[in-house]
Amino acid sequence: MSALTQETPGAVASPADGAAGYGFARYLVVRFLLIIPTVLILVSLVFFLMRLTGDPISAAFGDRLTPDQLQAKLHQAGYDRPLLTQYLDYLRSLATGDFGRTVTDNQPVTHVLGTYGAATVELACYALLVALVVGVPLGMVAASHRDRAPDAALRLFAILTYATPVFFVGLLLKLVFAIWLGWLPSSGRASTGVQLFLQDQTSTTGVYLIDALRSGDGTAIADVLRHAVLPGLALGLLVAGVLLRLVRTNLIGTLSADYVEAARSRGVAPLRLVTRHATRPALIPVVTVLGLQIAGLLGGAVLTETTFEWKGLGYELAHYLTVRDFPAVQGIVALFAVVVAVTNFLVDVAAALIDPRVRY
Repeated sequence: MSALTQETPGAVASPADGAAGYGFARYLVVRFLLIIPTVLILVSLVFFLMRLTGDPISAAFGDRLTPDQLQAKLHQAGYDRPLLTQYLDYLRSLATGDFGRTVTDNQPVTHVLGTYGAATVELACYALLVALVVGVPLGMVAASHRDRAPDAALRLFAILTYATPVFFVGLLLKLVFAIWLGWLPSSGRASTGVQLFLQDQTSTTGVYLIDALRSGDGTAIADVLRHAVLPGLALGLLVAGVLLRLVRTNLIGTLSADYVEAARSRGVAPLRLVTRHATRPALIPVVTVLGLQIAGLLGGAVLTETTFEWKGLGYELAHYLTVRDFPAVQGIVALFAVVVAVTNFLVDVAAALIDPRVRY
């Protein structure tokens, strides 16, 4: 008896705890390793599909070179070699971090990624902020007015924002707020003077808002924010519609839960019932879906940046696609693929921590 009384509960890990820990570690390893084939498949598809359009040397210089000069450039760039050889060489270069050089302007692809990547990250952050500010509160309003006029109107709004092409939304916003009303600028990340001012700073991040805040110049901060409103709104509404419908559906489910009914029976006010008791559990799936929307934001960034002349990776991708610059397109798409794959991995980890059942 004395031996039994000396044992302390939890002194020895139970087999179930060890199995759970092993299962979680295995889940993380498997999900992380899936990043490699995801990126490889997307990069390979882009590589071979780009080759179907011809070679970039002919597209860029075909009208300005003689046939002999054109053939010499093709040989120098390696585009006259067998396709499989080009593909294997490209994969070897990627493995060493060498993305090659652009054909049209002869600069390292890594320089393009570093120069314009910050602009796309900045736009994505603005869009996520708009999506959260618009989608979550409106989803709460729709759920609290279920099957009534506000709910029907907000559901229609969600469908329209998700189904309408992002470039069309951007053009409408430019037409109304930039041209008709003249409230906001129609293009660019900042006015010319502010751009020069920010680029002259001793150390810059490439994210104009951060650089403007670090400078302490109120005029520069206001100018950067004014230029960000329309593109951030156009891209953010694309995700806001998804969040609105998701929050509405989840909140309706939690509002009928037993603990919410118990709070309602104690006389808790309807607004407090929604904001304090039902919202937190309803927002858990939103975290997962929000991470998955990163791919949609990157895809929408191409059209949004082109519409508003926002000089980011999406804008550059559209340009390099037009001139069939293989190395530039492949490098930008490879970076997008890595960002999406890593984001999905982080979302899977968050989902596993929230709900252990997803690990099995």
